[in-house]
Amino acid sequence: MKISNWLPNRTNGKLPKGLGTNDAVDFEETWAILASSLREIHTKNASQLSFEALYRNAYKLVLKKLGEQLYFRVKDFEEDWLTKKVLPRIKEDLSPALLVENPGLSSVNTANERRAAGEKLLVALKRAWEDHNLCMNMTSDILMYMERVYCTDNRKPSVFAAAMAQFRDFILRAPLSSTSNTKMIKVLLSVMLDQIRMEREGDIIDKPLIRSCAYMLEGLYETEEEEETLKLYLTEFEPAFLSATRDFYKAEGVALIQEADAGTFCRHAMKRAEEEQDRCRSTLSALTSPKVKLVVDEELIMNNIAVVIQMPSGVKYMLDNDRLSELQLVFELISRVDPKKDELRKAVQTRIVDLGKEINRSALNPSQAPATNPSKPEVDKPEGDGKVPTDKPVNMQTTAAIRWVDDILQLKGKYDKVLNDAFAADQGLQTAFARSFTDFINEFERSSEYLSLFFDENLKKGIKGKTENEVDALLDRGITLLRYIQDKDMFEQYYKKHLSKRLLMKRSVSMDAERQMISKMKMEVGNTFTQRIEAMFKDMAVSEDLSAQYKKHVCQLGDPDPKRADIDVNVLTSTMWPLDTMGPSYRDDETQRPLCIFPSQIERIKQGFEKYYLDKHSGRRLTWQANMGTADIRAYFPEMKGTKKTRELNVSTYAMVILLLFNDLPPDASYTCQAIQDKTNIPMNELMRNLQSLAVAPKTRVLTKEPMSKDVKLTDKFFFNEHFHSQFQKIKIGVVTSGNRVEEQSERKDTEKKIDDARTGTIEAALVRIMKQRKELSHQNLVTEAIQQLLLRFKPDPVMIKARIESLIDRDYLARIEDKEPAAYRYVA
Repeated sequence: MKISNWLPNRTNGKLPKGLGTNDAVDFEETWAILASSLREIHTKNASQLSFEALYRNAYKLVLKKLGEQLYFRVKDFEEDWLTKKVLPRIKEDLSPALLVENPGLSSVNTANERRAAGEKLLVALKRAWEDHNLCMNMTSDILMYMERVYCTDNRKPSVFAAAMAQFRDFILRAPLSSTSNTKMIKVLLSVMLDQIRMEREGDIIDKPLIRSCAYMLEGLYETEEEEETLKLYLTEFEPAFLSATRDFYKAEGVALIQEADAGTFCRHAMKRAEEEQDRCRSTLSALTSPKVKLVVDEELIMNNIAVVIQMPSGVKYMLDNDRLSELQLVFELISRVDPKKDELRKAVQTRIVDLGKEINRSALNPSQAPATNPSKPEVDKPEGDGKVPTDKPVNMQTTAAIRWVDDILQLKGKYDKVLNDAFAADQGLQTAFARSFTDFINEFERSSEYLSLFFDENLKKGIKGKTENEVDALLDRGITLLRYIQDKDMFEQYYKKHLSKRLLMKRSVSMDAERQMISKMKMEVGNTFTQRIEAMFKDMAVSEDLSAQYKKHVCQLGDPDPKRADIDVNVLTSTMWPLDTMGPSYRDDETQRPLCIFPSQIERIKQGFEKYYLDKHSGRRLTWQANMGTADIRAYFPEMKGTKKTRELNVSTYAMVILLLFNDLPPDASYTCQAIQDKTNIPMNELMRNLQSLAVAPKTRVLTKEPMSKDVKLTDKFFFNEHFHSQFQKIKIGVVTSGNRVEEQSERKDTEKKIDDARTGTIEAALVRIMKQRKELSHQNLVTEAIQQLLLRFKPDPVMIKARIESLIDRDYLARIEDKEPAAYRYVA
């Protein structure tokens, strides 16, 4: 198997430029040049060699009918190299304990010692094989013309094939010493079989290393004609492997019959069958798979499937340890006795729910999870390419939320694999799996919030660098969990909250991915679910056009102020956006403050936009959300190193308001935190977070703070940092935050109350629709139909439905039918 990684210029058999047919050729002189180059190739010093010159030398020899001498000189060279250079190095790594004929030294006592000694030899052989293969690829390219002319005309094996045969003869079949008949291949096979036996006995081995040696044997043949049926793997290794496998399982089968019950015997047989198939796939060769399967099936007998399922080491153990072949055999056997597979179904459902509950418990205790990077502001944006060196980390709670989704997706992937690979995609088991995931996901009260956070993190930065197919697969995996969530209205609430921040703060990596997500949700849960979300995108598009029109309007007015700031405004429809969750954050002891006080130059621009907008849309009212905006400002730092002392800062709107205050201060003057709040009316929570970003974060200290500390107090003084320096021209100063903060319990209760209030109207609307169509209906049938309709949005509580029925009766939408059992209702037109 020749794989060339040296791509020379091909000559297509034509005479190289500058070579005449009458030129004299000194064979020994030319061979000396070629031999020297071959040594350079073997010692990995070929980078300075000229392929064209070497090819020309070999070409001249063949052209002068010296191809036979050249062919055998190359073979002699390779034989000499293998016997004098390669074989001694391999023998240095051969432990005497591995010599089969030396029982006194072969008793390596521990599995670790046996494994280490064996791996050392295997590594040496693997390295020698790979080096030889690479060097002969390069040599074959140099001697390409000789192979095409001399080897073809004289029916000689190619240089590469001959060299592979030499590796077989002078390395693998070389005697270990002049006094020993033991050959290297015998030790190799012994080590490989011993490593495999250690793995069967429970040890961990280097599977890729074994696979490399098997690959080597697959690349070597008994003859130079390289017949596929005469691979050394098939003639040397496989018979020995199958014989050893037969002996091992024959002895193990006898021991199990003597020592264990039928159930244990059955379980072990299934495990062994999959191990052997997996070993052939990952460690040896697929060529051996059917043969070793036959050996295992012959030597081990499986019975008593019910015992296997009920044992502590039965199905539960198989699931936890990915024993897919065992599970597949359990599935096949139980299918013969029970088409419904009840025992298997119950065992698997129980395990899925148990693992799901464990994931839920871990998500509620994020402090026990692996630590992540602490939260910090976003880093500077480098000048020129505009790339951000690192992603902004998320806090522990958000990490726990993402991990909860990832763990469930991983669990789902695992059991999808079990279902498809072990249970043949059985429809009954597939339904049972879905029911299990639905059960434990909906037992977790934060499932909707955590899934929305998962989408939020990925749409903000998780999809960065991914291909379109990878993004599609990621969103599909998340949509799979949405399919299991019953309270989809709650998911919608959280998704809108997170989406609003992505849109307004321009944090989405790709708007195409955002729209793709909406399309997938629409396909999964219907148009009604995505109407308000689509309206948010529409607002953003309309706002973009509005801002462009306003800028055009300003230009037409001919504003005389050359330093006038540009403004981009997002006008949001209050009924479509989660404005109740988008307001600024207030402290518990802080009452609602008046609106933020903007600097005069910003206030003029703000009022100008308001007039323009309200002139076009009479009867509307604009409420400015300063906490959701950003600003680009140019700052001048007189003491900054270098000639260019200005930097462009991307900050929050609140940070802009704070920084503009310092334009009115003389050098070395300061504001206290309290003074800044008095002048701006920024809520204290928001003020402290912005001041931390501007004065505490190490890379973005455009302000200085006295005293310097992480926390901000009302009496702390803030100065403009004239000595601020950054190598970046554009600097993004993120607000110190904990990332996508998971809701506190009080916030959670508020959200649940809002959801319940919304559900009240949804339930009543469903009841009226049903009764309007049916006119009369029994209580039980009305409740059942209402639940069926509402399940697309949430899992309704029958008690809540009953309460809404009573409310509709009180308001004369429905009426009870007197003296009718069971209770029934009539629609009141």
